[in-house]
Amino acid sequence: MELSVAPNTAAGAWLGLENAAVLIAGAGGIGRALIEGFAGVGARVVAVDNDAARVSSAVEELDLEGRGGAGLVADLRDPDLARNAVAKAAERMGSIDVFVHALGMNDRKPIVDYTDDEWRTFIEVNLNSAFWLGQAAGKLMCAKGYGRQIYFSSVAGLLAHKHHGPYAATKGGINQMMRVMANEWAMSGVTVNALAPGYIETPLTAEHLKKPGVRSALEALVPAGRLGVVDDVVGPALFLASRHAAFVTGHILFVDGGRTLI
Repeated sequence: MELSVAPNTAAGAWLGLENAAVLIAGAGGIGRALIEGFAGVGARVVAVDNDAARVSSAVEELDLEGRGGAGLVADLRDPDLARNAVAKAAERMGSIDVFVHALGMNDRKPIVDYTDDEWRTFIEVNLNSAFWLGQAAGKLMCAKGYGRQIYFSSVAGLLAHKHHGPYAATKGGINQMMRVMANEWAMSGVTVNALAPGYIETPLTAEHLKKPGVRSALEALVPAGRLGVVDDVVGPALFLASRHAAFVTGHILFVDGGRTLI
């Protein structure tokens, strides 16, 4: 989605997202698609990532600053830097209505081959950043009496895929963390949900999909007969962030072409 024209304010008004203040953690792959999707319905978006090039690309190509948003560069594995990013986003936009966590890493190999440092890095990138950011955004949302939080989980948080040990552990952790958040914050008008994609074609999966036989083997596991693309997750994210999902909380929505059915 290129935002060379004005955002679809009619769609934004119907969703209740026109001029909404949205903080998105992650500006590559799925994160970039989400930034485009929310900006495309007239939301103000602050994008935060540790990759300055990705942030700069989103800010310049999507005119985030001109539309009331911004780009932030921060190592979100650090609790102080993560909380500071939330504070800066709230200062820029006046509040945070929607928070989306779309950060993640994976490195596929047998459990016995992971080092201690690799395990710690998975926890820091995939799970710690979600906690630090979500906690800080949750405090602001609960005080305001309104908010939407969306965390990107994975089918790996449910299925016992080989060579996904630390990744699956962190995604399972996200599932339970968001359920507790949803329970604690429901009375404050804050919903917390997760999207669990199946195999989505992103830079995170590109090298793995190039290996001989991998793509066809994975496609065979999906009843829909194809792998997902980043746009497949944008619509579900917009729904969970919208006024229409006010009574949906603590839910894990699988976006997987039926992968978890078999």
